[in-house]
Amino acid sequence: MDLKRDKSRALSKDSLISELGGVGSKRAELYAKIGINTIGNLLEYYPRSYIDCSLPVPIQTAEVNSHCVVKGIVTRKIPAARIRQGLTLYKVIVQDESEAMTVVLYNNQYVFDAFLSGEEYIFYGKMNGGFTRKEMNSPFFIRADEPKKIRPVYRLTEGLTSNMLISNLSVSLGAVESGFFSEPLPEALRSYYKLPTREYAIRNVHFPEDGEASKLALRRLAFDELLILQIGMAMLKNRSRQLTSYQMQSKNKALEKFCSSLPFDLTNAQKQAIAEVSADLQSQEPMNRLLQGDVGSGKTVVAAAAAVMAKENGYQTALMAPTEILARQHDKTLAELLTPFGARVCCVTGAVKGKARLTLNEKIQNGEYDVIVGTHALISGSTEFSNLGLVIMDEQHRFGVNQRAALSEKGGSPHKLVMSATPIPRTLALIIYGDLDLTVLNELPKGRQAIETHAITAKLRDRTYSFIKKQLDAGRQAYIICPVIEENENELTSAKAYIERLKKSALGEYNAGLLHGKMSASEKDRVMNDFKEKKLDLLVATTVVEVGVDVPNATVILIENADRFGLSQLHQLRGRVGRSEHKSYCILIAGSVTESAKERLRIMTQTSDGFKISEYDLKLRGAGDFFGERQHGLPSLKVADIAADRVILAETAQAAKKLIKNSPDLSLYPELKRLAEEMFDKGKAGAD
Repeated sequence: MDLKRDKSRALSKDSLISELGGVGSKRAELYAKIGINTIGNLLEYYPRSYIDCSLPVPIQTAEVNSHCVVKGIVTRKIPAARIRQGLTLYKVIVQDESEAMTVVLYNNQYVFDAFLSGEEYIFYGKMNGGFTRKEMNSPFFIRADEPKKIRPVYRLTEGLTSNMLISNLSVSLGAVESGFFSEPLPEALRSYYKLPTREYAIRNVHFPEDGEASKLALRRLAFDELLILQIGMAMLKNRSRQLTSYQMQSKNKALEKFCSSLPFDLTNAQKQAIAEVSADLQSQEPMNRLLQGDVGSGKTVVAAAAAVMAKENGYQTALMAPTEILARQHDKTLAELLTPFGARVCCVTGAVKGKARLTLNEKIQNGEYDVIVGTHALISGSTEFSNLGLVIMDEQHRFGVNQRAALSEKGGSPHKLVMSATPIPRTLALIIYGDLDLTVLNELPKGRQAIETHAITAKLRDRTYSFIKKQLDAGRQAYIICPVIEENENELTSAKAYIERLKKSALGEYNAGLLHGKMSASEKDRVMNDFKEKKLDLLVATTVVEVGVDVPNATVILIENADRFGLSQLHQLRGRVGRSEHKSYCILIAGSVTESAKERLRIMTQTSDGFKISEYDLKLRGAGDFFGERQHGLPSLKVADIAADRVILAETAQAAKKLIKNSPDLSLYPELKRLAEEMFDKGKAGAD
């Protein structure tokens, strides 16, 4: 009897991994490092890719410096050679009908001994060598008579091999109780979307019969994840549809007076947005709306109109921004817009301390301020409100779901308006912000000119300085963006060193200031005020100016090492100029001239449409990197890719809608409801 296998019988998904035959305490510790603590964790630890060994190529035609699959017979095993202390080389000569190659193994006598002379094997790895000699170092291999030619590749940790993982998976699939494979999808839905069973998917994601089986398995698992995500978002949306304590009365005259007082005409998109927000504020249910607009589309004016309506109804408004610079910018803008209407505006940041903070908190709690702008300081325990009826969050993707909830809890189900200048495709926005209604500002205010964008190499830097000099001579100002503060081992252009470099260039006669995230709030304010008041001609800065900096007289932004930034971040930075009637320019200096770098920067020169740029960025980086996995509060996905799996995304949106229509409380689909709740509990934990 196989005692180890017998030990593993009748396991549940919650059984500890150490209960599995062949897994001792040391291996259990290795599994814990990659998040595998239970049998369920192991079976849901899906491959990151596959190796297809079904179509080997002749060794002679295998391309050098490329990964490939070849097949050959072991003709000779060369005895071990100790190269130096701690390094022993083993070599195996493999021959096919066209040529021979050498398989090189490092410190691996176990694998060397496993090779049998005269036996045929299939190898996968990077082919090294040249025209007369070919070799593979530590390749993946299987016997040529192995029936399954599609092999999974897993993320591992040191000490845990692929063979160990595959062996343990094989045992666990034979030992786990049948309940693990319970089917959460209704048969009719599975049939309509041509999906295999969950059991088929889990077995074939690890041990596929062929390439088609692995594709079917991955499609089913991705469908499950995205469907559960859609259902979870719908549940969040329904939970927010409770009654609010702040149902407002129509204040059309006040809104009309506010809009007519503006020194510019509202766009049609802004007018529509204000109408939607006004209707939300008059509802018995709290507003829960995302206001999404490209750089410079005028989101702040919509937020100000909402604050006017809240003030006219006797309620306070809190606006939270992710940085002090952005908070102070909003404080200044809202004070200018709202003070004429009797609104009292203040700003709360971590820089306000001691007695001044106590006094400010008392005035907020006593209702002496109508609009309170701030950073995370707004959600601290010491900040209490008198009558908080409206919560506004700017740059929503920089906050976790719990931070948004923490501010809302300062009032009794207040209305919520969240704003984002990170354009993303509408279907994707409905998933990521699925608990919010969506308004898109897709027009730029009149008078805004397109920003002319150029991508160059460092060879043209001096010519660029001459161009910037002409702009400064004409009375304009300019930004120069550097990716780091001080010089480092990568020799990325540093902001501090750049200031010194400018003194020796054509721009040396102009006043230049330095702005970065490590400066104190007072230092940042001083530099920004000097730039706004034109005491500085040039502002050398890090990405701290990505949002919230508004200097209409600045017409040029030069971005060093532009290839190091994401496309959406470059678009945000570009939005610092083009904020007036003056022609504006964005110049991107590439530190790398690779084809991928050139392609990314070419996109920036061809379009100023933030939504198109975000499409490219999502394809390049994926949703997690695009938003910052811990910041946007989106639950992590093991198989599905929100950016890539658009077809499945659309299918699951349709399916979720049907299921919820059929059973609004999901009582007919308890397993799906449970899975959705579990997913969002984990998502919230990750966003904290």
